[in-house]
Amino acid sequence: MTAVKATQATPPPRLPVRAKADAGERGWGGASPMLTRLAAEEATGVLVRERGSLHLVDGAVVHAESPSAPGLDLLLTAHGTLRAETWEAAARATDDRHATTRLLLDGGELSSGALELCHLGALYDAAYFVLSPSSTPGRFRYGVTHPLGGVRPVPVAALERETLRRRDLLHRVWPDAATDGAPLVRADPVAPPPITARQAAVLARVDGVRTATDIARALGRRAYPTLLDVRRLVSAGLVSPRPPAPAAAPPLPDVTDPDITLLKRLRDALEAL
Repeated sequence: MTAVKATQATPPPRLPVRAKADAGERGWGGASPMLTRLAAEEATGVLVRERGSLHLVDGAVVHAESPSAPGLDLLLTAHGTLRAETWEAAARATDDRHATTRLLLDGGELSSGALELCHLGALYDAAYFVLSPSSTPGRFRYGVTHPLGGVRPVPVAALERETLRRRDLLHRVWPDAATDGAPLVRADPVAPPPITARQAAVLARVDGVRTATDIARALGRRAYPTLLDVRRLVSAGLVSPRPPAPAAAPPLPDVTDPDITLLKRLRDALEAL
C-alpha cells in the first residue's frame, strides 16, 4: 500500500517487509503493515481503507469510523446518555479551536467517564471493520485531524491485538462470515434453545431485510457485539442469511419448424382468395 503525503515535501520511508518471526516476538501478528509503520513514525493524520478510516495522533489511534459500525453520536444518544439535540448543537459549534467533545465536557453536558467509555467502544467497534482484510490499498493523509477532538489515544499494538482476538472469536462461534453482511431471516426449529435477553432483542428485529449492522443501529448498540449475537443465533439454528433471489429463467429458444411456418402462411393466403 502507498502512503500519500500531503504536508511534507520528502516522501515517507518505504513500507517495511515484516517477517512472521518478528511479529511473533512482539506478541501480536498485526492487521495492517501500513498502520504498524505509521505507529513507528509517530505519524498524525488519517488512514483511509476500504471499510472506513483511522485517525492517528503521534502514532496512536484517536478515532475510528466505518459505515459498518454505529458512530459515537448514536452510542451517546440512543439510551439517554446525551440528548440528540445537544450533540447536534455541539457539532454545529465545532471549529478549528473547539472540538465537539471539548464543548460537551466544558458545558457540563457529558461526564468525562461516560464520554471515554462510549468513545473507546465506538473506536474498537469501527476499527474491527476498518482493519478487516481488503482488496484495495490504503492511503494515509498526513496532518488531518478529526473534529471530535481527542479523548483517549489507543496504541496501535493494542488495537490490532484486540481486532485479531475478535476475529478469532467470531470464527470459533460460527466460521461462516456470510451472516455478517447479509439480510437475515428467522428459522423455526422444533425445539428452540434458550437465548439471552440481549439475543432475544436481536432476534426480534430479524425481518428478512435488516443486516447485523442495521440491527445494531436499530438497537443503539455497537456492531461487533451484535455480529457475535447473530453468529450465536445462527449456530443455534434460529437465524440464517436470506437466500439470494432465484435468477430469472432465460427465454425459451424459438424451436418452430420453418416448414410448418411456411405451410401456415400458404394456408392463410389461400383462405384470403
